[in-house]
Amino acid sequence: MDVYARLKELGLELGKPTPAGGIYSPVRFYSEKMVYTSGTGGAREGLLDRTGRVGRDLTIEEGQEMARRCAINLLANLHAATGDLNKIKRMVKMLVFVNSAEDFFQQPQVANGASKLLLDVFGEEAGLPARSAIGVHVLPGNIPVEIELLLELK
Repeated sequence: MDVYARLKELGLELGKPTPAGGIYSPVRFYSEKMVYTSGTGGAREGLLDRTGRVGRDLTIEEGQEMARRCAINLLANLHAATGDLNKIKRMVKMLVFVNSAEDFFQQPQVANGASKLLLDVFGEEAGLPARSAIGVHVLPGNIPVEIELLLELK
């Protein structure tokens, strides 16, 4: 399956890679075939139209959309770093941070927004990593969701 054809079928455009928000690399290759991404938020074309805590300022569905956008931004960063998303063998681990209200306990539901996108694009074998979804008190810039990926190349 061609990843770019699948993105087109899903009506998804990657856009430009997200710039680093500090002194770090958005994507780091290590070992021969392993890649680690820095945490990435859900800004679209550099614009962040939603901020705040899920469960207070955003609904679960809005949090899922932000997680989905994080995944799209991660793919844009990976495309820029690898030159070809078809080089991805499988997603290994996804770490999802959810800026959560004090009484919000559904972080895994928010993370499903990103998991569903990866599943739809890469299929079950390659697109469903091990995953942790963690509620946090704040995230940089008051973003609602930040996601990191660890993946293996072919």
